[in-house]
Amino acid sequence: MDFNEKQIEILLVAEKLFAEEGFDGTSVREIAKIANINIAMISYYFGSKEKLLEALVLYRISDMQLQLESLSTEDISPIEKIEKLIQFYISRINSNRCMYQILHFEVSTKKREINLDAFTQVKKNNLKLVENIIVEGQQKGLFKSNITIPLVPTIIIGSLTHFHTNKHYYEDILSLDTDEKYENYISNELTKHIQKTIKALLTYED
Repeated sequence: MDFNEKQIEILLVAEKLFAEEGFDGTSVREIAKIANINIAMISYYFGSKEKLLEALVLYRISDMQLQLESLSTEDISPIEKIEKLIQFYISRINSNRCMYQILHFEVSTKKREINLDAFTQVKKNNLKLVENIIVEGQQKGLFKSNITIPLVPTIIIGSLTHFHTNKHYYEDILSLDTDEKYENYISNELTKHIQKTIKALLTYED
């Protein structure tokens, strides 16, 4: 789905408010006020607050698909593609963690019916792009043949989620006493650690 400039502005306002105040704690009136629009415009564009959340999820995940499509066609080795894919995944999910926080809460609590069919389809498309890279590596004899490909993204997402969930713990033991140090650690050391982990899973031992 393509969103116009005003729709994206509304989505970003809603995302910030949902993350800060929760879905139930955020009113359509508040979204409209901060986005400087009439409430009727939200209804016109999205239909309801639930549909607005569905659109937000689709907006974030669809942008990732375009980036993965570009990566899959780059003229570099499958190993380099995997390294860039991991770096991209971590960067995108980390910068959009508000949305993932909202989505996790809604899916786990099941307080309301959120239609995630489009979200699920885009995730399948993204997984297909990951699969294409791994299959390319297998065909070139670089990657093992017995890889459960759907579980590869869970290593990336799970590691990053665990790190965020235990933020205070890692801030303490890794001396990450500023937000800048924390974010830099994710972009560098944590990313490299996950890259090494997945390459060890995919490639043959020397």
